[in-house]
Amino acid sequence: MGDFAISVAIGHQIGAARGERSILSAMDIQEEELFAAFGQSINHLILSHRKDLERKRQAAGTAWGPKGHWFQARSSALEPKNRWVDGTPEYSMYICGLRKLFPNARFIHIFRDVRAVVRSMLNFHRVAGTQLVSDEESAYKYWLRTVKACVQAEQAYGPNVVCRVRYTDLVDNPEPAIRSLLDFLEERYDPKCLEPLAERINSSKVPADFEFDGPAADPAIVEKARRLCANVNATPQPRHGLCAAADEMEGTFRERVKYMAAIDGAYQKSRQIIKALNQSGLPLYLITQAALAIADPCGTVLSQLS
Repeated sequence: MGDFAISVAIGHQIGAARGERSILSAMDIQEEELFAAFGQSINHLILSHRKDLERKRQAAGTAWGPKGHWFQARSSALEPKNRWVDGTPEYSMYICGLRKLFPNARFIHIFRDVRAVVRSMLNFHRVAGTQLVSDEESAYKYWLRTVKACVQAEQAYGPNVVCRVRYTDLVDNPEPAIRSLLDFLEERYDPKCLEPLAERINSSKVPADFEFDGPAADPAIVEKARRLCANVNATPQPRHGLCAAADEMEGTFRERVKYMAAIDGAYQKSRQIIKALNQSGLPLYLITQAALAIADPCGTVLSQLS
């Protein structure tokens, strides 16, 4: 949904580009209205398909045996579940756009020591069969990107929108951690909330003697990550949002929209030119050279995004 938020912004630009001759401008449909309409539809769609998720959880619970009861969505008519949670880590980089789709959304930043995260990511394939990162440096860079984005969101939107929870608190002192989290969400605490924390079912469970046998990360990257980790550990979450940080996040979002719109425009233009070249009757080697020349601007835009 992070990329989708960018697509909505691009869609509004296109739908309002020609002033009164564009449908959105002619009807005075503002960007925030378009975002809200899509966000409300997504919310309704997810809630209306809750029964399908519960059905799949029942099947997963059966497959997992005794541990499977955590997959089952236990509820009744007296306790309807009207709040859904998406724990996609990559959403750390899309908080600004997600807030446009879901203005009342709350964000939980679960902060964990960088060394533990890197070890877990490098060991993940031994449990899940798929690699999260290719090497140690990629793991450090991933941690840096996501944590920097979450800290910026804390500064931009304040503690009423973003709540930082330390991973060690969830593990070592779960009750006060869960109570503070539920206070943030304005939900009632129940002792049953602690039951799923008794056993981790989605963990790489890194052995104590685990050592990565691939290339070591750049020491400068490692030091940068460790300094940020120490700083976040030592610094409490800001008590208020800062307009400057919010403006910076908005600016970053707009730049991303601009880049993605440029890529899409260059791609469409390239397709039109290549189609015309194919119909021109020119020799194949000339068409190939022309196509390569067309690809250069697209490559430039892509390099700016990488």
